[in-house]
Amino acid sequence: MIALVQRVASARVEVAGITIGEIGSGLLVLVCAERGDTEAQGDKLLAKILKLRIFGDEAGKMNRSVQDVNGGLLVVSQFTLAADTSGGNRPSFTTAAPPDEGRGLYDHFVKQARAQHPDVATGEFAADMKVHLVNDGPVTIPMRVS
Repeated sequence: MIALVQRVASARVEVAGITIGEIGSGLLVLVCAERGDTEAQGDKLLAKILKLRIFGDEAGKMNRSVQDVNGGLLVVSQFTLAADTSGGNRPSFTTAAPPDEGRGLYDHFVKQARAQHPDVATGEFAADMKVHLVNDGPVTIPMRVS
């Protein structure tokens, strides 16, 4: 599975002009399931994200996790993270999980996030979403587990 993690001062996601998920300070997590990914990989990715030390401590050093600072998580599905641009100018998404498989893994990821973290908001799988964020830093970190 792939994630793009952004430390944010705030973030929200809209569908059809309606805000469906919103957080204050925390992490915007764009997540993508690839063909053959498993729930165990999603669990491993979530564990790494929750412990990722990218928030400042008293000295300003990135030494705290989203859990340490009681930040929010906004989890948004994004199959385009699987883009392959090596063959030309039009990206290929053949490594992305098929929609049913991707939805199942996304739903599992969100369920586990909500079980392990008190402040979790989401986008809507396969919807045309508008994601608004104030990137804090900016801090943007790509992550992949296999």
